[in-house]
Amino acid sequence: QVRLVESGGGLVQPGGSLRLSCAVSGFTFSSYVMNWYRQAPGKERELVARIGVAGRTNYADSIEGRFTISRDNAKNTVYLQMNSLKPEDTAVYYCNAGNTWYRVPGDYWGQGTQVVVSS
Repeated sequence: QVRLVESGGGLVQPGGSLRLSCAVSGFTFSSYVMNWYRQAPGKERELVARIGVAGRTNYADSIEGRFTISRDNAKNTVYLQMNSLKPEDTAVYYCNAGNTWYRVPGDYWGQGTQVVVSS
């Protein structure tokens, strides 16, 4: 059974940091491209960051170098380190997995974790 379980969301003040985690089971994590999406209220789901099987990364322009995606194949976990958070980063963040770099989103989704950036 495929499972993607996000954690690490919460309430943070503007300028603060959070690290999201997504623990995966049910497929060969090291062979999958991992993506982070987010969806703010009233907006479409947005691709935030990607990491390939060899560590290649790609980020949305809106992130402006504030976020870093990484993966630990030994732990079957992908991370999203978010720094210098802004109120506009408030969203539900979703982990997504796919078996190719050339198609997004991938087939598997997590349930999401809420991030609220507010003073």
